[in-house]
Amino acid sequence: MLKEKIKKFIPHKLLELRALIIYRKRVNKVMKNKVEKPFDVNAFPQGVNIMGPVKAQMGIGQCCRFLVSEFDASGIKYCVQNFNLLGNVQNGDTSFDDILTEETPYGINLIVMEPTELMFRCTQFDQNMWNDKYNVGFWSWELEDFPKEWTPAIDLLDEIWTPSEFTSDSIRKVTNKPVHTIPYNVTAHTDDKYDRKYFGLPEDKFLFLIMFDFNSTMVRKNPVGAIEAYKKAFDVNDDSVGLVIKTSNTDFDKIESVKKLLEGYKNIYFITEVLEKTAVNSLIKDVDVFVSLHRAEGFGIVMAEAMLVNTVCIATNWSSNIEFMNKDIACMVDYSFVTLEKDASPYRKGSKWADANTDEAAEYMKKLHDDKEFYDTLSTKAKAYIEDKLCMDNITKIINGLVTRIIEENSANKSSDAV
Repeated sequence: MLKEKIKKFIPHKLLELRALIIYRKRVNKVMKNKVEKPFDVNAFPQGVNIMGPVKAQMGIGQCCRFLVSEFDASGIKYCVQNFNLLGNVQNGDTSFDDILTEETPYGINLIVMEPTELMFRCTQFDQNMWNDKYNVGFWSWELEDFPKEWTPAIDLLDEIWTPSEFTSDSIRKVTNKPVHTIPYNVTAHTDDKYDRKYFGLPEDKFLFLIMFDFNSTMVRKNPVGAIEAYKKAFDVNDDSVGLVIKTSNTDFDKIESVKKLLEGYKNIYFITEVLEKTAVNSLIKDVDVFVSLHRAEGFGIVMAEAMLVNTVCIATNWSSNIEFMNKDIACMVDYSFVTLEKDASPYRKGSKWADANTDEAAEYMKKLHDDKEFYDTLSTKAKAYIEDKLCMDNITKIINGLVTRIIEENSANKSSDAV
């Protein structure tokens, strides 16, 4: 409440400027000590300290867990330190509880933390975390232009890794530091006990699914566009289809506005409770089509998961997801660019992103519903494609190459210094 009152009387731009000044002071304080004790390849055992919200039941937590699994398969020594996210976030994932530690014994830190979070927390870390260490940030971003107010966080890092070339290209525009891409080895474990009956869904309907997290900027995920396409595709009295809307960190005031868009439509199913990941994957498998008319994606994990469980995707043909999707394996929807007319934090007024063509999306919905052969072909081809594209072998080769390069380059620098 106090925060809202402050925002009411102090201009938003001034609050942001104040925050940026505070962040810069924090960064400068850390950098002063870090420069005095830069990376020493011989100071710690070779390996990687993975640090981030590995328990968070949201996108960035899942990213952490993917990275832990990839390092586990890589053969590189690693440890995992959890940082709980603040705010309306469930921090209940227990996948890696048995290996969590407060120690950072290795020479490379892989910090999975958004730039603002990193700038906020940087002085809270023990100084030994920074001294003599090589610091890598793992970031995701959804637009072509990287936010200027996030650039001070780059000073804390020696290099940056991202899950997509789309994100990497955005960050390369604002830094000369190394920026490398490591796609996720997406997995989608399911359990037959989470069937349609479990979720209260009908067996005799062709079901479309949309998903979004109220903490992940509803406007970017664009569920309204998917709803508009569904309404164009199917008459209000069509009883052969249904729409499933899964939300996370649900804002029940905002969800009422979504319900109003579907007034009169039958077979609309809202699932708002927090589900463990296997249940979510099973829900994606239970439906027929996953729809993502997103305006922008930093990777697009749910689309990859849908493809893995043979659920056909309808998706916007722009941003990071097109690095593992195409028109041969999914229904890729054309778009036009639109400019944000006002801030939709963290996305700035004047930025551009995609506005998916809802008429084309509606045509795809009807075709998938009516043409079983078309549906089955996409389903089969998508699963085979994604399993090959994002296979663990491909990703561990990238990880091993990056870690080896860091060690070798800095070993060579040490040798040069000695000479």
